[in-house]
Amino acid sequence: MKLTDLSLKDFTAKLGSDAPAPGGGSAAALSGALGAALVSMVCNLTKGREKYAEFETLVVNTLKESDELAAALLEGVQKDTNAFDGVIAAYGMPKGTDAEKAARSEAIQSAYKVAILSPEETADNCLAVMRLSRDLLHKSNKNAASDLAVSALQAYAGLIGALENVAINLAAIKDQNYVNDKRKWMDLASDEGEKLLKEVREGVRAMLA
Repeated sequence: MKLTDLSLKDFTAKLGSDAPAPGGGSAAALSGALGAALVSMVCNLTKGREKYAEFETLVVNTLKESDELAAALLEGVQKDTNAFDGVIAAYGMPKGTDAEKAARSEAIQSAYKVAILSPEETADNCLAVMRLSRDLLHKSNKNAASDLAVSALQAYAGLIGALENVAINLAAIKDQNYVNDKRKWMDLASDEGEKLLKEVREGVRAMLA
């Protein structure tokens, strides 16, 4: 059964078990999906209302994007677990001979790079959710302003959680050029996320003033 088919109670229990996966990467993706769903909620509470008619096109387009991001992030919950399974499989390869050791080492390095793809995608999607939250400031239902703030907070948690999962995988990778490139991207993503979160929270306070 896919993780996303579990009840909230069962998923939480599985997350809290001694199984190595699902772990933080799946939790980060779920957090981002919740943030995207809240953007959709705000859009649904805004579209079709005369008071916000001038923003109707923005709201409708944002709803489509947030629904797509929510679906992608939910897929990320399962993807992260599958990617980690690849790392475990690589570590389980035979290492009795020099040739086997070399093949195993190469497989481990490849598996870690594959494992990075999922949290990397989660981070990018979480940033996209935060941008949507920001773009709805002062252009969406004022009564749902706090939901924009929670959306950004959930997406920010997903972003930072995803980056932590990239970082832990990077620690095992020997390709220094690859590592340096990823760390530069991580710094940019973290900085943008922090800036977006501040913009959304300040904007929500202004909407409620």
